Amino acid sequence: MDALKNSPKVKQIVIVLFLSGAVARPAAAADGPELLRLVKTADAMGSTYSVELYGYDQARLTEAADAALEEARRLDGLLSNYKPESEWSRINQHAAEGPMRISPEMFRLLSACVEYSREGEGAFDITVGPLMTVWGFYKGTGHLPHRAEVAAALTMVGYRHIRLDAAAQTVWFDRQGVEMDPGGIGKGYAVDRMVDVLRQMGVKIALVAGSGSSIYGMGAPPSEAKGWPVDIRDPWNQRKTAAVVFLKDMSMSTSGSYEKFFRAEGRIYAHIMDPRTGYPAQGSVSVSVIAPRTIDSEAWAKPYFVNGRQWAARRKPKEFRVYFCEDRTDRPCAWLQ
Repeated sequence: MDALKNSPKVKQIVIVLFLSGAVARPAAAADGPELLRLVKTADAMGSTYSVELYGYDQARLTEAADAALEEARRLDGLLSNYKPESEWSRINQHAAEGPMRISPEMFRLLSACVEYSREGEGAFDITVGPLMTVWGFYKGTGHLPHRAEVAAALTMVGYRHIRLDAAAQTVWFDRQGVEMDPGGIGKGYAVDRMVDVLRQMGVKIALVAGSGSSIYGMGAPPSEAKGWPVDIRDPWNQRKTAAVVFLKDMSMSTSGSYEKFFRAEGRIYAHIMDPRTGYPAQGSVSVSVIAPRTIDSEAWAKPYFVNGRQWAARRKPKEFRVYFCEDRTDRPCAWLQ
């Protein structure tokens, strides 16, 4: 930070960057024409979204940053399950009544969600909403439910209950009580959309983040040709760094049991749910996925976390990199081969 303040080559316009889960390091100055640095944030979908941009025109940087953050706010009105008037909430409220015509954007997103659910063998399931509610993770920090409550919620969980008609552009839930939860995919989708907005406005160098757990690095900052340096925190000591990655036109998303959890009857229960059992996933502590698109890195972090290291190693595409931390002391965090 001091290097940026003292450098004649880089002018800081705003310094307000809030990241958690994975922390972006400030870029230092490099030789060449004077670059302007702009950082802005906005709250949407229960998260803080941030953009860090470099460029040569302050007005254009500000316009681009504002447009990207406005896109996050637009998606808040589309995808938020906290807003009853959002399209996502209206689908949850009415899709069990019969086929419901939805926007093309929503149809594409739900189609992708169903595909992620299928390919992840149900470890990622967009209909996990009833379980998040019964475990107290929806608008809460969690509590231990009765087995009967979990069993009842499970009857309403399952991506196969979502019926999509491509010709009619409709969605229908074939069972009452089905509820989709955007928490496993919304930030990744929003970050990708914000990146698209920045590209359309001519931005070449940027870091876009949703709450620090879903990040995309465009180009490379002036201090590091390899890309944006981002720390993966040690899940057992978040003041320490477990690994450093460089994002250059790549994304990284992290799912960790340390993000939201509670203790009950001598055990720790985290918010990352196994939708097939109805109980929080066990065995993993943190999974970070690097992929070309943020929606992919966020969506795949969940089934990797839930299904475990061996499943993740077998199923990850060649272009993905996965950093895996298991809940065991004899096997440290490591990159999957």
